Amino acid sequence: MSTRRFFKILAAVGMVFGALTVFSGGQGLFGDASTRTALGDTVGFVLWFNFLAGFAYVAAGLGLWLGQRWGLWLATALVLGTALVAVAFGVHVLGGGAFEMRTVGALALRLGFWVVVCAVGWRQAR
Repeated sequence: MSTRRFFKILAAVGMVFGALTVFSGGQGLFGDASTRTALGDTVGFVLWFNFLAGFAYVAAGLGLWLGQRWGLWLATALVLGTALVAVAFGVHVLGGGAFEMRTVGALALRLGFWVVVCAVGWRQAR
C-alpha cells in the first residue's frame, strides 16, 4: 500500500473518530442523568477537551484528505493539546482526583493516533 493511500485512510479514520468523539462527548456532557452516572468518575476538563477536539478531528481529517497543509498543522496542534491535557490529567490523578481507568486508555489512543498521523504526514510533506 502506498504512503499516500495509507495517509488517506488515516484522514478518513480521523474524521470518523472525530464524529464518534463528538457524539460520545456530547452524551457525557449533555446526556440525561442516568447516562452521565453510567460514565462514572469523568474528569470534566478531559471530557470538555475531547468533545471540542472531536470537531477539530473532523476538520483536520478533512484538510488532510484534501491535501491541505493546514490539516497537518491542525493535527500537530491536536497532538500538542492532547499531550498537555494528558499531563494535566496525570497531575489530577497523582493529586488523588477521581477518574475512570478508561480515560487513561482513551487519552493514549487519541495521542497515539494523531502522533502517527503527524509522523506520516510530515514525512510525506518533505
